[in-house]
Amino acid sequence: MSYTKLATTSDLPEGALIEVVRGRELFALCNVAGEVRAMAGVCPHHGGPLGQGGLEGSIVSCPWHAWPFDSKTGACSFNPDLRVPVYAVRVEGADILVDIPDA
Repeated sequence: MSYTKLATTSDLPEGALIEVVRGRELFALCNVAGEVRAMAGVCPHHGGPLGQGGLEGSIVSCPWHAWPFDSKTGACSFNPDLRVPVYAVRVEGADILVDIPDA
């Protein structure tokens, strides 16, 4: 794994959720009370784009069927055994760097 720049802080103000495409992979980045978080961007239910969903507090909801996932743990709110991967994040200057698996 290696840290990769996926966005800048100007792309992600507090309370924002964005989708980032890297190669063939989607990522959902969000800013929860000043903490930038990163998770896989595909909902395990039917493949909805999580980064195009909603952010309420720390919960990211899929735009297709509203399945909710905790942006810190990746756990589904109604089934904690169902998770999406979450990734470590570093902010260096204005760059948002995410520790993602090498393609």
